[in-house]
Amino acid sequence: MFKRKGFLVSLLILLGILLAACTSEGENDNSDSQNEGADNQEAAEDVEQVLKIANDQEPAGLDPHKTPAHSSVRIYSQVYSGLVTFDENMEVVPDLAEEWDQPDDSTYVFTLREGVQFHNGNEVTAEDVKYSFERILDEETASHIASYFSNVESIEVVGDYEVQFNLSNPDATFLSNLTNASAAIVDQEVVEENGDLQQVAVGTGPFKFEEWVADNRINLVKNEDYFIEGQPKLDEVIYYTMKEESARLSAIRTGEVDLTTLTAQSADLISNEEEIDVKDYQSLEYSYVGFNVNSEPLDDPKVRQALSLATDRQAITDIVWNGDAVVSGPVAPSMGDWSIDVESHELYQNDIEQAKALLEEAGYADGFDITITTASTYDDMVDTAQLLQQQWEEIGVSAEIKQIEWGEYIDTWSNTSADVLIGRNGSGTDPDRALNYFFHTDGSANVWGFTNSEYDSLVEEGKVTVDQGERQEIYNEAQNLLLDLSPNLFLVSPMKYVAVRDSVVDFVPYPHDGEDIVEVSKQ
Repeated sequence: MFKRKGFLVSLLILLGILLAACTSEGENDNSDSQNEGADNQEAAEDVEQVLKIANDQEPAGLDPHKTPAHSSVRIYSQVYSGLVTFDENMEVVPDLAEEWDQPDDSTYVFTLREGVQFHNGNEVTAEDVKYSFERILDEETASHIASYFSNVESIEVVGDYEVQFNLSNPDATFLSNLTNASAAIVDQEVVEENGDLQQVAVGTGPFKFEEWVADNRINLVKNEDYFIEGQPKLDEVIYYTMKEESARLSAIRTGEVDLTTLTAQSADLISNEEEIDVKDYQSLEYSYVGFNVNSEPLDDPKVRQALSLATDRQAITDIVWNGDAVVSGPVAPSMGDWSIDVESHELYQNDIEQAKALLEEAGYADGFDITITTASTYDDMVDTAQLLQQQWEEIGVSAEIKQIEWGEYIDTWSNTSADVLIGRNGSGTDPDRALNYFFHTDGSANVWGFTNSEYDSLVEEGKVTVDQGERQEIYNEAQNLLLDLSPNLFLVSPMKYVAVRDSVVDFVPYPHDGEDIVEVSKQ
């Protein structure tokens, strides 16, 4: 019933998935007669079930309160639990909290499951919940989700298994924000012993962290005491780091791994292979160009608008994503009515003459030099940078491309140490993430230095407005204002492809929280 949060195969099915033939000893012996099928099936249930996944990136750390990188979320989302989670219908359901009550618009009281243990044997109590959220809100933690809970005025321990959140205002996003993988309940004792949680992970989730071999693999093993009866089905999950897509493609073909993500081009190459199934779906993710708006000449909105007009987003769709993407704003089109029609916006019209005119008004009639920074390990980011380099040259902007490794890229993003950064973000399941978290003056992920009082007022109003129709109008206005001010250029939202071997059964991927959830059931 319950699903976890995470990136791509992060949610990894891991609660419900079972392999039909993947074992620690290799393939099952099929030489016995069909009459022995029942016996073989019973024996197979006693064979260790190991899922092998090829990931495209090394984790940037394992601290859920500090590390937003998808490469990390996909790991720690299996180790930790939160108070609540989403089910497959995107409804908020219990997780560590077995129930909750809302006595008024600004108060939430959660009753915890009794007897749940951290992986080190310590019991989870209301004190752990209070500590976890106070840690998130502590400025010294510098948590990337602190702004999610900016309305939390105080947290009270009502009893050993009862905790109360007092909000300063009604908050339409509070419960959905609690489902975020980073809103994890952690053990204070473990934090104090290690200083942080970047190299250790002790949660209450379905899997225990066992080993991290740098640039090679991470091993998670079954939590025999997991609080959801009968879960997880798997005994072990091994995440292999394979940064080169050619390596992941080879691994899924040969059966070295059971599951991986691929680009559209690679997905086409294996689409007809009998032992592999390729699943696709429209993601909640979008690609972007981020600007340090405090750096000249990007501090001038007219310059940013000119770069938007010089950007051919359809060409990015066709060339970078093989046509398997849709033009997007800050709220991806897959979010339905929350998303506006960005293609009708003036700054999406790829008007070179108007772009040149704006640069002239800004005092850059002859253009300027700039550096575009991108992650060397993601081909789509590199390809996007190269295409933008060509497109912006038409208005006199000479761009140099700087490719950096993933760890340095995360630091560069966090410290706003690049003037122009190519990246990808997730819109989330509520527009508050897409608009408040990334672009409010005090948004935890506003690394661009962007601030605008009119915009702040809009997204603050949207956060506390309960009526969905009114919220939609507010967020529509906020999206249009954001496009006008252009602290980021929002590009396209791609299709996602997951390659799965036939040893994995009943696999159904679906988007969630700007990341990806995978639901798989037993054969």
